[in-house]
Amino acid sequence: MLAPWMRGYAPSPRNGPYDLLSLVDDIVDLIDAWSPDQPVDLVGHDWGGVLAYLTSAYAQERIRCVVTLAMPHPKTFIHQLRTPAQMRASWYMALFQLPGSAWIVARDDFDLIDRMWRKWSPGFTLPEPARRQLHDMLVASMPAPLEYYREARRQARKLLALDFPLVCSPLLALHGAKDGCVLPPTVDDGELFGAPYERETLPDVGHFLHLEAPQQIAERIAKFLA
Repeated sequence: MLAPWMRGYAPSPRNGPYDLLSLVDDIVDLIDAWSPDQPVDLVGHDWGGVLAYLTSAYAQERIRCVVTLAMPHPKTFIHQLRTPAQMRASWYMALFQLPGSAWIVARDDFDLIDRMWRKWSPGFTLPEPARRQLHDMLVASMPAPLEYYREARRQARKLLALDFPLVCSPLLALHGAKDGCVLPPTVDDGELFGAPYERETLPDVGHFLHLEAPQQIAERIAKFLA
């Protein structure tokens, strides 16, 4: 199993580009280096989920199966962002566009990030060693993680017009019913998929469902990939 830090998150490179198709190229390069002769199973959470959808669409021959966590298809999410509820949940995306937002994020030992985690996964407390590791990574990475959101805004019109290829790998999309970051999708977006597609909304978990219910999520993923 390979679990890399994505571009922009230390210890991975912190320089761009951060447009989605360049980030897909990062994943394909990793797959080619790690498994040059066989397609792989791809599991991604949040931004990793976005890239899992797109890698399956743009590099179909390199992917066997896909599991995404807490993220609908990018085209579905773009349209979901137009709803009042998702706009309220995604207020931080607007904040991250501001020139001084890296300082706002980092002040008081990343208090804003801690509050966002509590909102996104209600009832879940990140263990202190993991919280410290998260903060240390952000200290080493800032402001690079914000560039994902800034580049997405710059590319928004292009993304809306982009005719995404169909996702042509069998895909399981898992979502927490209590997700306060990316709200569980309710639309039927099956036309975006050219292979078997399952979507499940799990009760009692939020945005970080793999941390909140690790055994349950691991077993569900293993069952699907088998």
